[in-house]
Amino acid sequence: MNEQPQRSHTREAFYRRDRRSVALARTFTRTALADWEITARTDDVLLCVSELTTNAILHGAPPGRGLALRLRIHLDGVLRVEVHDSGTVVELRGIRTPYRSLDAENGRGLMLVAAVADKWGVGERVPGKVVWCEFAVDYG
Repeated sequence: MNEQPQRSHTREAFYRRDRRSVALARTFTRTALADWEITARTDDVLLCVSELTTNAILHGAPPGRGLALRLRIHLDGVLRVEVHDSGTVVELRGIRTPYRSLDAENGRGLMLVAAVADKWGVGERVPGKVVWCEFAVDYG
């Protein structure tokens, strides 16, 4: 019998509350996508990983805590990105407009996620929350 090695369907990593963690999360994601031979929508996935991990670092993870990144590919070709943090659950279901002014350098992250992901949302966990997004990709 000629068995194919099984590919992992879930990858997880934990990051400190540090801006350098965003680049580490992108590298982790890029490696997982390559291992799973997913080439389409890589830029969209990496953008969303950057935005969600940045939000968790700036707004979700209290000092001394961190965040978890989970990537899961389903056999039906749906890639799910989840960012877990232990911060307070904040109302993220509505997309807010950028604060201060149109020239502001921040405040657009969830608008970008909503624009490029097929679905996104937020859920509660104990403690904290999970913000997720999904992409239809070629897999299998």
